[in-house]
Amino acid sequence: MREVTVAVVQTSPVVGKVEENLERMDHLIEEICTSHHVDLIVFPELATTGYECGIQFNDLAERVPGHTVNYLAQRASEFGTHILFGMVEKGKMESVVYNAAILIDPDGEVLADYQKAHLKGEEKLVFRPGYRYSVAETNFGTIGILIGWDLAFPEVARSLALQGAELLCVPANWESPHANEWRSYTFARAYENSAFVVAANRSGEEYTYSFFGNSLVVGPRGQVLATVESSEEENEGYQVVRLDLSDVKRAREEFKLLQSRLPRTYREVVKMY
Repeated sequence: MREVTVAVVQTSPVVGKVEENLERMDHLIEEICTSHHVDLIVFPELATTGYECGIQFNDLAERVPGHTVNYLAQRASEFGTHILFGMVEKGKMESVVYNAAILIDPDGEVLADYQKAHLKGEEKLVFRPGYRYSVAETNFGTIGILIGWDLAFPEVARSLALQGAELLCVPANWESPHANEWRSYTFARAYENSAFVVAANRSGEEYTYSFFGNSLVVGPRGQVLATVESSEEENEGYQVVRLDLSDVKRAREEFKLLQSRLPRTYREVVKMY
């Protein structure tokens, strides 16, 4: 067995209030880690800023490492866990910002810095798209990172699975009324790659969007292992679940989805529409 304990966290960030959001994340990290021994905590997309910041994102963007990363790195080191969260990242040029997900290891080091590739709607007016998918090797297994709308594109999860990802982590801001779409994509990515999917979706209301939460952890054969519900009374919460990553190898050997691929027949997939 290759067991790993994961916490999927659902938050409702306050728009533009980085320090306030960091304090809430800090509280949740402490609450989780003092009650459980966890190897990985997954927060939603843009967990430190909220979603509808518009041009304010340019002012909220930070370098990696920077204040936010250093703040959470200290907590990761203190509790000996990995922390994955969404933030606004400042590029090498001051005018370039990314919708990013940062993975910090138990030593407080940045293990992965992924910039969202598939930008949706008005995101394209603010963020520069990323262009590279890579996996992160941890002491318990291999993690692949997607952000939000990346989940709708099977090529992303498949690219990560072909690089060895056993655990697909999805920080997201998936809005109402598309809960069925969110769940369908999550199950599909798990089934078609024989991988665990940890999908952390935010909750709460902003100016023109509402977010339904429904964060969940799905197994390689589509089994729901944990869910975080939201209600009018309580938007935030988390679930802790223990996973056996050996299930990934067993599923891939039994169903042979990756081994049965025929890349030479997929030329249309890489053509521009």
